[in-house]
Amino acid sequence: MEIYMYILLIFLVVCAIATSFTKSLLNAVLVFMSYSLIMSIIWILLESPDLAITEAAVGAGVTSILFFITLKKIEAIRKEREQDE
Repeated sequence: MEIYMYILLIFLVVCAIATSFTKSLLNAVLVFMSYSLIMSIIWILLESPDLAITEAAVGAGVTSILFFITLKKIEAIRKEREQDE
């Protein structure tokens, strides 16, 4: 069980670094969402289900939705697509 914890912690660090260095705002939000989901799995392994549910709901759910709405309002998603083409 301990090896799984180390693997998850490595993924957690990779997600944090990837969020910092990504150029695309949409990709940063998606990586942040995966960071939150990994963190909720770690809370489950630490036998703290109340924190896991809160992390999944707030971190991956509500915060990500707010980020997506903000990106749509500032039209950042459309600008990234136009630059890719």
